[in-house]
Amino acid sequence: MTSTRTETTAQGEQTDRVRLAAEGVRLGYGDRTIVDDLDLEVLHGTVTAVIGPNGCGKSTLLRALGRLLAPTKGHVLLDGRRIDRMPTKEVATVLGLLPQAPTAPEGLTVGDLVARGRHPHQAWYRQWSGDDEEAVAEALAWTGIADLAERPVDELSGGQRQRAWISMALAQGTELLLLDEPTTFLDLAHQVEVLELVDRLHTERGRTVVMVLHDLNLAARYADRLVAMRDGRIMASGTPAEVITEPLLREVFGLDARVVPDPVAGTPLVVPIGTHRV
Repeated sequence: MTSTRTETTAQGEQTDRVRLAAEGVRLGYGDRTIVDDLDLEVLHGTVTAVIGPNGCGKSTLLRALGRLLAPTKGHVLLDGRRIDRMPTKEVATVLGLLPQAPTAPEGLTVGDLVARGRHPHQAWYRQWSGDDEEAVAEALAWTGIADLAERPVDELSGGQRQRAWISMALAQGTELLLLDEPTTFLDLAHQVEVLELVDRLHTERGRTVVMVLHDLNLAARYADRLVAMRDGRIMASGTPAEVITEPLLREVFGLDARVVPDPVAGTPLVVPIGTHRV
């Protein structure tokens, strides 16, 4: 059964239902367990950033939430239903996953990539339609890459490429988006560009977003909620102000730091001092 709770997002929306949940999940590869007995709730209308040191299980958790990795124990629930028991096409119309550093076939154009987002809406009795054409055109325009539609994806800059993949997810029309390190390999300006786009997806399109991020200051600025992981466990979850604290930085990251208000956003700003032996 779907659990409920009332919270207020950074945008002032009230949310009272859990869209995506992990209940006592154990995750791993072969005989190696990465995540064990983990519980997580993703609330409707929020942006959640999963943070933590390398190898702590962030991407593994996201793969399980996106049904790419089956738990060996516990369950993932989508709107209160076990995601592993739902038809693949039904899941794909509700939940979109952008993996870390996705690759497109050589020569595939931006327009064709974005059009692939419409595949979950196709069937033998419903092929490409005017609605699909409109959804692709709107996604390209909304992400500011309509002029790149005929360009091969592999010729784009890193920031343009990420916008193309996000455009595909937008064309898919899902209410839930899972983004695994969407700013990886991008310089700071392009990181901000991508996260501003994610923020617009949330505020203007009402998308519920879960993303894995490495930069703590960007995570605190662009997410309503943070989930801090270490060694396959959730060490803290809550608002950025609740999670980004000096004791937690020492415990989770082995980092001595000062936390001060961001002079622009007012969110927690981490100022590193040095490493801390844990």
